[in-house]
Amino acid sequence: MPANLSLCLVWIAWCTLHSFLVSRRITAYLSRRGGIWRGGARLFYISFSLLSLLPVIWYQYQLPKQVLFRYHGPWRLLQALLLLYALIMFHGGKKVYDMEYFLGLKQWREYRAGSQHSREIPFRCSGILRHVRHPWYSGGLALLWAAGPVTDVNLISRMVLSLYLGIGTMLEERKLKEELGHRYIEYCRQVPMLVPWKTGPGGDATDTENQKK
Repeated sequence: MPANLSLCLVWIAWCTLHSFLVSRRITAYLSRRGGIWRGGARLFYISFSLLSLLPVIWYQYQLPKQVLFRYHGPWRLLQALLLLYALIMFHGGKKVYDMEYFLGLKQWREYRAGSQHSREIPFRCSGILRHVRHPWYSGGLALLWAAGPVTDVNLISRMVLSLYLGIGTMLEERKLKEELGHRYIEYCRQVPMLVPWKTGPGGDATDTENQKK
């Protein structure tokens, strides 16, 4: 099997497993089990995702590669703008997201404290979320294509991960519409998905009707 084809399959397998572990079926099952299953699910998911990524990156790194495109001359300005945009998206997302909940630390502490109830996370549309609905997906796409020279090897990972982020965004949209209902649907009409070309209303929704995480 050609090395580039095997690399493509490895990335697809990692993305598929990554998505499966966070699918609604799996998360609902773990939530029903309760206890350590619910309390440690997110922390395990984050840890497993990072650890399983290491052999994929190592395999890609050790493959022979040929440079197809380098950022040079005027292209460096585009690279700098993309990297700056990614930084703004990541930093803006970090400011509005509950990072302890995202990493699974809050759920783990609640489990250790004996809590049997999952906490509702309020729907927020302040900060960077006034300009774009998915800042981390948007910043991730910019970073993918701005980082370093493009080679025949990393072009595969850039394409697979770009497709993965696109599909992931659509799946996340469907999940949020089902969980948050009309409030999120109205938010979608006002704020762009990935490209911040207009600004929506700010503020956080304190009414948690039709909301659950």
